[in-house]
This record gives sequence, structure tokens and C-alpha cells, in this order.
Amino acid sequence: MDSTRHLIVSLLLSILIIVFGAIGYVVVEHWNFLDAVYMTIITISSVGYGEVHEVGTIGRLFTMILVFLGVIFSAYFAGAVVQFMIEDRIRLILGRRRLDRKINRLRNHYIVCGYGRIGRVLCNNLRRKPLDLVVIENNQELVQAMEFDGVLYLTGDAADESTLLRAGIERAKGLVSALGTDTDNVFLVLTARQLNPNLFISARASRNEAKSKLIAAGANAVESPYEMGAVSMAQRIIRPTVTNFLDLAFAHRRTDIQMEEIPVSGSSILTDVTLKDSEIRQKYNLIIIAIKKADGSMHFNPSFETRLRAGETVIAVGEISNLQKLENILCPA
Repeated sequence: MDSTRHLIVSLLLSILIIVFGAIGYVVVEHWNFLDAVYMTIITISSVGYGEVHEVGTIGRLFTMILVFLGVIFSAYFAGAVVQFMIEDRIRLILGRRRLDRKINRLRNHYIVCGYGRIGRVLCNNLRRKPLDLVVIENNQELVQAMEFDGVLYLTGDAADESTLLRAGIERAKGLVSALGTDTDNVFLVLTARQLNPNLFISARASRNEAKSKLIAAGANAVESPYEMGAVSMAQRIIRPTVTNFLDLAFAHRRTDIQMEEIPVSGSSILTDVTLKDSEIRQKYNLIIIAIKKADGSMHFNPSFETRLRAGETVIAVGEISNLQKLENILCPA
């Protein structure tokens, strides 16, 4: 029985006892209802102002029973009130410790700073991979949204070193700076880069002038949501079929097709095997769009004679289940 239910039961019991006492005095002592209610309340509350009217023998017996019930009820009501006041706090403390333990166990995770409109959509998409995430948000009003979404989170200033260390920045693989202002993002990127020189940092820029500052601060990639939105709108006008295909591949509007990038591990049985001999098309019904070389160059529309090399990344399109099968082959655990 939770604290809220205890409190409700206590209130109902208080009404029941008052009604019981008032009816008892009306029946036993023949008092009017107001005097009976008054006598009941001062009796069960142990105020002791004195009897409203002279009480007979049966009335005194009834009063003793009412006092006994009042003592029991008072103890129960006090316990319910205390539980209601402290239980939420205890639950908050225990929940926070549980979140901290989960965060401390993470390795190669991503830290998303800011859970506003952009940050929340970003996290929902990253979790589809799925990827391990820790969100840092300073706005207490967004705590309920983070708990509802089931993300690991910390509340505090994302640019504060202690907060980033609690989020495991030294063990993290990447960080996304999606704070509300460019100034906050620049300062966050500077701090994050100092704490982890090898961290991949993606930052949000509201203005084009801020992009160079974010890159100078240490960001690996800088994106402007407004610019990306404008480009996307233009592409939908110019190339509607292409953008529709990309929506299918990236926006998860369909669950049966997706575009995925899969690294080629040195332990894969397909390493140094040509695409023709790999039978990726025949076995998994997947289309290889491109192969990213180890030096970062992109080889689009590779021929069937192209060999898969360790350190390369295959970009393929097809059903999600088949993509997962290919990932198990190219990058075995």
C-alpha cells in the first residue's frame, strides 16, 4: 500500500470516526448533531475542552471507546502523513543511486547534453540502434519527460566538470552538445575536449558564425538544425523521390527497410573476400551502396570484384533482420 493510499484511507477513517461518534452521542445522550460532532472532535483529538453537556454512565462508556479509537486513529494518521511526506524523497534518493550505478557501469557510451526539443528527438533516434546514452539536463521540469522515456540522466550544468565526470566522460565514446545557446555549447565543447581528448564531439549551432568557434573549441562535427531543415525542405521540392527513399531508410517510417553502416572486422570470415564471392546479395538480399575505406575515402557503387578489407565500413540497404545477420558476419562479437 503506497503513501497516497495510506493518506486517503486515513482521511476516510477520520470521517467515519467523526460520524460514528456524532451518531453515538445523538443516540445515547440525545444531543443535537452539532454538539455531538463538537464533542467527538475534541474527544478523539484529545483537546479536552470539557464536556458540552453532562454525560451519563452509558455516555462515559461510549466516550472511553471513542478515546481509545481516537488514540489508535491518531497514531495511524500521523504515520500516514509522515510516510506521505518522506516516501517520495526516499524513492528519489534510491532511484538516483540506482541511476548512478547504471551510469558507472557504462563504457563507450554517448553523452547527450540538453533534453529540449532537439535533444529528445535525438535520443529517441539513437536508442533505436540501440546505443548506451546518458543525458545531462539542467531544467528540472524535464526530469519527468526523461523518466517517462526511460533514459539515464543527470541534472546539473552540462559544462561543469564534475557533472561530466559523473556522466563518465572519460569512458565515453562521444558527446552531443545540444544546449540552447551557442555560447553554452562552445564552453561545453571546450570543457569536454579537455576532459577527454579522444572523444568524438558533435555540436549544435544556431548561427553559422558559431560553427567556426565550435570547431576551434574542439568539436568534430557541427550541425545547424535550422540549416538542415531548410536544406531538407528544398530537397523535397527538387528531388521528392530521393528524399522519400531517404525517409524510408532513415526515419524508420517503415520497419522492413533500413540503411545501415557496418564495420568490417579483421576476424570476419568475409575479410579479403570479393563482393561476388561473399554472396551478400544472394544470402541476405542486401544492396551495397558504398564502402568507406580505412583512409576515410568513399567508394560508391562498388563492383562485384571489390574486396572487403578490415577497417572498412560497408553501407548497405535492406531488411533490418538481414542487416543484423550481415553485421554478425562482418563484425562478430
